[in-house]
Amino acid sequence: MAFSISLFVLLMLLSLQCSSSLLSLNKGSSLSVEKHSEDVILSKNQMFCAGFVQLAQNAFSFGVWFNEPHTNNTNTLVWMANRQQPVNGKLSKLCLLNSGNLVLLDAAQITTWSSNTASHTQVTLLLHDDGNLVLRDSQGTILWQSFDSPTDTLLPGQPLTRFTQLVSSRSETNHSSGFYKLLFDDDNVLRLIYDGPYVSSQYWPVPWILIWQAGRFNYNSTRIAVLDSLGNFTSSDNYFFSTNDYGSVVPRRLKLDCDGNVRVYSRNDKSKQWYVSRQVIFDACSIHGICGANSTCDYDHERGRRCSCLPGYRVKNHSDWSYGCEPMFDLTCDGNESNSTFLKIQGVEFYGYDHNYVQNSTYMNCVNLCLRDCNCKGFQYRYDGDQGFSCYTKLELRNGRRSPSYNGTIYLRLPNGNSFSKVESVRVDDHVCSVMLHKDYVRKPANRFVRFSLWLATAVGALEMICFLMIWSFLIRTRQKSCADQQGYHLATVGFRKYSYRELEEATKGFSEEIGRGGGGVVYKGILSDQRHAAIKRLYEAKQGEGEFLAEVSIIGRLNHMNLIEMWGYCAEGKHRLLVYEYMENGSLAQKLSSNTLDWSKRYNIALGVARVLAYLHEECLEWILHCDIKPQNILLDASYEPKVADFGLSKLLNRNTLNKNSSFSMIRGTRGYMAPEWVYNLPITSKVDVYSYGIVLLEMITGKSPTTSVQSIDGENSHNERLVTWVREKTSGTYSPEYIIDPAIKTNYDEFKMALLAKVALKCVKEDKDARPSMSQVVEMLQSHESDPLKY
Repeated sequence: MAFSISLFVLLMLLSLQCSSSLLSLNKGSSLSVEKHSEDVILSKNQMFCAGFVQLAQNAFSFGVWFNEPHTNNTNTLVWMANRQQPVNGKLSKLCLLNSGNLVLLDAAQITTWSSNTASHTQVTLLLHDDGNLVLRDSQGTILWQSFDSPTDTLLPGQPLTRFTQLVSSRSETNHSSGFYKLLFDDDNVLRLIYDGPYVSSQYWPVPWILIWQAGRFNYNSTRIAVLDSLGNFTSSDNYFFSTNDYGSVVPRRLKLDCDGNVRVYSRNDKSKQWYVSRQVIFDACSIHGICGANSTCDYDHERGRRCSCLPGYRVKNHSDWSYGCEPMFDLTCDGNESNSTFLKIQGVEFYGYDHNYVQNSTYMNCVNLCLRDCNCKGFQYRYDGDQGFSCYTKLELRNGRRSPSYNGTIYLRLPNGNSFSKVESVRVDDHVCSVMLHKDYVRKPANRFVRFSLWLATAVGALEMICFLMIWSFLIRTRQKSCADQQGYHLATVGFRKYSYRELEEATKGFSEEIGRGGGGVVYKGILSDQRHAAIKRLYEAKQGEGEFLAEVSIIGRLNHMNLIEMWGYCAEGKHRLLVYEYMENGSLAQKLSSNTLDWSKRYNIALGVARVLAYLHEECLEWILHCDIKPQNILLDASYEPKVADFGLSKLLNRNTLNKNSSFSMIRGTRGYMAPEWVYNLPITSKVDVYSYGIVLLEMITGKSPTTSVQSIDGENSHNERLVTWVREKTSGTYSPEYIIDPAIKTNYDEFKMALLAKVALKCVKEDKDARPSMSQVVEMLQSHESDPLKY
């Protein structure tokens, strides 16, 4: 028994290490995502691996990581090719083409990343002992290397230059680009920048002192910083530091963490564990954006970082404090100064966003300054020595932190007559914010017999623990399986939280606030028990059993794309069928088009994002999914105006084996004006119905007009009552010039090339003959094209 368990543990440890079967990749060869545990490139010293690493369910990136058995690959990733656009877990490949170009292909053979290289000689991709992934030709010339395009990590010897920057990950588990950057600014100084969804600011070196006061030197155009193998970091602007373990040659990595702090991690050769040997910022609360707007940050080494909403404010998103807090009140601006009062909060500082700065000011003068400004949210009042008391009125309450040493006071503006005494405070469980710096100490060697006894006891205890965990895990799985079988489905296959009908009824206050409506059901705004804002779709009278409903929901759970609305949970209780989605602050594309708030660049990016996700649904995911109701109302926009397609799961689900077969529907689906001719003439339904609807949406984004609007209402002429498609074709007359069709809201400011390309693509998508329409992957290729001629396609 003991031997079997030991063998099992050994195999598990080995399975986490890189395979040593591949030391390079040559022309015409490829690495497969389906063999990601085998298809890897190993450095000669066996310290680094390059290959596919799993970031989430059915989401992979190609990257480089430290080769070690005691940690997950994602914990020691040092470089990623496609952090913004993960590839599918099926059919994706990294290919070294005969042209000498290194490309990363998704399941539909769409290029998601490329080295943009070419060579007629032999080309080899190999991983150096320092972790640098290098593409070189037969003469040894480097065509491309990963050291020239870092993500969030620098390795010893890898330079940070004027042409490169480090960008943090969004979170510990989300490796897409986050809000923090380490770079050389235009004044040749190495800086840390917060580049959030709403505001941007510099927080290191501290912005309120001059460069020379921070010990920096900006009269140098070299712009280079590097960490050496001994643990010494030097920068051309005179910034330098040494790690706590300086002088020893151990594996190290300098990383810009997701909390905005720069840390050097070192690995202990004996324990093979990573520890922090240096961090740049010791007061985590001085990092901008760490807790979001209308909140304060409090930090100590024992409790870690704590974010607290100001009185009168509540958390906006419990899972992400960067969104800050939102007010629970409305401040009227009717000229009546008695409607406001000021709450005194001692020892709290908010940096930046000062509307007025008055030296030697009285308290009442500061109060009156704030009351006269409708946008004033409070004021900072501080004694500045010889200058007396200074007054800073605030338009925004950002970068707030509590500090016992701060001698100032914030006066928070609140509506009169309301008592806000409760402060919502949540500890932020982010280990990198509260980690203690490591320091090795020399200890007296222990007695050999004692060490042997301790080792033996530890080994026996570990074996017993493994046996217990295996038996416990087996019993738990058996019990879960039994419960699932009794209910007719396996809960684990769904992957979402199951809500009760009563929970969602309370979250929506009795389904009182309707925010959308469609053929499948009505959508309500709600606040879940964890205070997250959600969009809750109440489907119309259930016509399918719970097992069938959950089978379709589980398929949605296996979808993973940045432009799909994220689903959090469901309710299947009696006749009730509800779906719980993330809430989109900017509403739908339809709302933004009607309010004329989208410029041409946002419209183009929305068009590209929707095309990508439709290509994913049609060609990349394991099930073939037709949306069947593409329209502006089903395209939602997040805080950064990234499109999120909704209502994508329950329309029609088919296995890939039926991809090339004609499919039949029991009823017409879609919305009048966006429906393809196949619906009307009872022709076979394929993915081209979504292509047609997408083309109509493009025309609506270009013209700003609904597809059901007549020509007479569009151009003011008393001509035929023709559809939008015909009108656009007549106005462009084959030139695809947007001059005569462009939405008046952007007519004076737009990129003629890109809008012409949109018009060209749109008219291809809305052809009557479905076989003449492009596929969505072809549409993506057209929109991503950088050709100088928009009419190439």
